[in-house]
Amino acid sequence: MFETLSDRLTSVFSSLRSKGRLSDADIDATTREIRIALLEADVALPVVKAFVAQVKERARGAEVSQALNPAQQVVKIVNEELIEILGGETRRLRYAKTPPTVIMLAGLQGAGKTTLAGKLAKWLREQGHVPMLVAADLQRPNAVQQLQVVGERAQVAVYAPEPGNGVGDPIGVARGSIDEAKRQQYDIVIIDTAGRLGIDQEMMRQAADIRDAVSPDEVLFVVDAMIGQDAVSTAQAFMDGVGFDGVVLTKLDGDARGGAALSVRHITGRPIMFASTGEKLEDFDAFHPDRMASRILDMGDILTLIEQAQKTFDEDQAAKMAGKLTSGESFTLEDFLEQMMMVQKMGPIKNLLGMMPGMGQMRDQLDSIDDRDLDRIAAIIRSMTPAERQDPKIINGSRRARIAGGSGVTVTAVSNLVTRFFEAQKMMKRMAGGMGIPGMPGGKGKGVKAQKKAKKGRRVSGDPRKAALGKPAPEAPAEPKQGGVLGNLGGKLPPGMDLPPGFDPSKLRLPGQK
Repeated sequence: MFETLSDRLTSVFSSLRSKGRLSDADIDATTREIRIALLEADVALPVVKAFVAQVKERARGAEVSQALNPAQQVVKIVNEELIEILGGETRRLRYAKTPPTVIMLAGLQGAGKTTLAGKLAKWLREQGHVPMLVAADLQRPNAVQQLQVVGERAQVAVYAPEPGNGVGDPIGVARGSIDEAKRQQYDIVIIDTAGRLGIDQEMMRQAADIRDAVSPDEVLFVVDAMIGQDAVSTAQAFMDGVGFDGVVLTKLDGDARGGAALSVRHITGRPIMFASTGEKLEDFDAFHPDRMASRILDMGDILTLIEQAQKTFDEDQAAKMAGKLTSGESFTLEDFLEQMMMVQKMGPIKNLLGMMPGMGQMRDQLDSIDDRDLDRIAAIIRSMTPAERQDPKIINGSRRARIAGGSGVTVTAVSNLVTRFFEAQKMMKRMAGGMGIPGMPGGKGKGVKAQKKAKKGRRVSGDPRKAALGKPAPEAPAEPKQGGVLGNLGGKLPPGMDLPPGFDPSKLRLPGQK
């Protein structure tokens, strides 16, 4: 969504890197480019003016003029101001002291309230809560049925006493849902309300009546991030007519310019709390202003990547795989398939790589990545017998033809996969052996050349006198080892430092020791 804005800002900052000191003209030119980039991204004009004025004021201050690298300092200022305009700190849900916690969703029709209700319920269920969805949108055709389907997919209960399609009292449904939640011991109630195609007095009055009937702990305004400048006027109208505590952005995976995200928070003063980034129920998470600002400036989002990995990868499974690698056991195609399936669960490969810093400059290469390639690899491996997965060396020409026919690919594709796997297997074995790196399992701190040289052994000279120098001295009769630290020397001390008869070093006590 923020690709256009990110590209413009990245090009602005790249022109500053060659400058050792920034003049007023440089600062004016930079802020002018930032202003154009924000306006092109559909950010509201009042927000653009406030943002640019703050950046310009700080850029002309002592923190940039005295900085060793002014360009990096300007990037830091823009990053901090973006975080501030997006809300500063992450805003968490407020829970009621006495359950149930009531969350009311409001917004225009088509913003994605019903789907978002299921996403929020699933997210809360994974946090350990027991949510219940309430079908209070009795106006839109099949809205009740849609919420029931979404609730079933999210594995949460749905309270829908009225059929909808224009039949039923939404205020009565909302009021009755609180009693139902207390009776069934649901700790969170999520109320899906009706919307309109535009700002409507009847819609506002109904939303206000539901708010007064249930006294929600959180009223969340759901806004489509693709509607651009209209998001600001719509948010302001809901703020005046109903009031809300936080904003939820939907359709952040679209190709819109994303100005709504930068505008709503500044205009309404209410924080963005959640963001929906796709069509699946899993494509939903809390909104982190610092991470979003980092993505816009092409500095990556490593924290979100780590969190996704922690949610996807099973700890026991990961520990088992790590143990197999460090112990030097064979890395098989079965292991490779297992790891690939785990990575696929984290989401599209393009999105994962896009969270890495600097990937905005490789957007064309990222767009060429096709997740179906992973599906083809999985099909090839699944067409193999268990013996072939364990030992790919047995895969000869006839076996490759059979595997290719079973997976619907060419024999060349099977051969390429096996070849690449052998290369990966060699790398895994080198990692298991430590590759001569100190601290690595199996590593002894020697380079490859040193290890080869050590294998050749000591060369013995033809001169008997020189040869004698290389021979080990004849072993002396073993003496009883002394106790304590000095006893570790094996009872042998340099001349002139022999211990007195009967002296036991183990009984030696230093000052302060008992």
